[in-house]
Amino acid sequence: MLTSIRDRLDRFGILVSGLCVVHCLAGLLIVAGLGLGGGALLAPEIHRIGLALAIVVGLLTIGIGVLRHGQLAPLGFAAAGLALMTAGLFVSHGPAEAAFTVCGVLLVAAAHLLNLRQTC
Repeated sequence: MLTSIRDRLDRFGILVSGLCVVHCLAGLLIVAGLGLGGGALLAPEIHRIGLALAIVVGLLTIGIGVLRHGQLAPLGFAAAGLALMTAGLFVSHGPAEAAFTVCGVLLVAAAHLLNLRQTC
């Protein structure tokens, strides 16, 4: 049963990662191209909440997975991804923030995929 919950959380982590990429890229294009929605789309709270969610889901799923299958690669990918996402909070809004965040999110999604594959 624990594996089933962890698998679902891994899949949820991948889904949220994808939504984050869409948010970052669409937000950057809409704000830069049209000058619309900067206050809502680029609000720092969205990024802080997203990072907190990624940390919680990552700790649960990747942590349980590593304890179960013993492979450290998912943990390394997740840690690198979370570090990049955190770095994105400390740069100004724009391409640098999007680059840090998108690269970080892709690494976290890869960690979830590796975690799922290790337990299949």
